[in-house]
Amino acid sequence: MKSMIRHLHYLFAQKLLLTVCGLLLLLQGLLIAPPAWAVTQVTLSDLTYQECPSDLAAGAVTSGGKTLAASCFIITGTAENKSGKPVIDADVFGRIYDANNNPVMANRGRLGAISEVPPGSSSFEMRITIPSEQPAPYKLDKFKASGFSGTVRPYSIMDEETQE
Repeated sequence: MKSMIRHLHYLFAQKLLLTVCGLLLLLQGLLIAPPAWAVTQVTLSDLTYQECPSDLAAGAVTSGGKTLAASCFIITGTAENKSGKPVIDADVFGRIYDANNNPVMANRGRLGAISEVPPGSSSFEMRITIPSEQPAPYKLDKFKASGFSGTVRPYSIMDEETQE
């Protein structure tokens, strides 16, 4: 009977020690947590598009192993960042429809990125490629962007450095 009581005391002490250690780890994580960057919404307005200059215009769209002729366009507009901090690597989302109101990029909401959006209003541009079979004019719809006030993808800096 005494050995059974000792064994129960031992199990209780073991569970208590594990609970205390777990609580200490949790408390440490709360006190020494890295800064959390919230997603910052960026409003996009005054959207227009134009054909790419000839040095950027060559291209093709591949889908399912087939290569299709493509047209290059530059989308320009105004980005409004109300956060007071620069937004890095802002992902651009939206829909583009052709003259027949068919989606130009079906199943694709993310259209590109803006490398940096300073606080306030600023102009931006991004390149897109559209299959040549999609008739113009195009309708740009529900464009918006979101990003973080710190670099989330560290390789994006390395990519920019290697392209220069």
